Amino acid sequence: MPYTKIWIHLIWSTKNRERIITKEIKPLLLAHIKENAKNKGIHIDVVNCVQDHIHLVASLGRDQTIGKLVQLIKGESSNWCNKQKILQTKFEWQDEYIVVSVSHSMINKVREYINNQEEHHKRKSFMEEYEDFKNKYGFESIAVKAE
Repeated sequence: MPYTKIWIHLIWSTKNRERIITKEIKPLLLAHIKENAKNKGIHIDVVNCVQDHIHLVASLGRDQTIGKLVQLIKGESSNWCNKQKILQTKFEWQDEYIVVSVSHSMINKVREYINNQEEHHKRKSFMEEYEDFKNKYGFESIAVKAE
């Protein structure tokens, strides 16, 4: 039996970074994401969100790809929100997302960061956080080199 433990930190926002995830919607959305992931064989270690974006740590299974995992969580959750009519308008996620690997030695630090999103975002906006992630992990330099 193969053993795998590949941690990924996944971040994405609502369409146009709209602040639509209310305190009433949040528990429903997070519970659904966890249950759906479990049903699809995806191990979500920790998940949390604020009004305009979501963070989660998942462990990729041996047959899972990042693209498929994103589709099964992100795509399915917006579809579920719309079927449940949790908003008066259409619920949509932004197309973009960030995924970075997390070493096993840093997993507790990332868990703490995700669990403290509300406090963290009292000091920093999502766009500031997003730009920090892009810079920290060199995404801007990758995009420039690819052109």
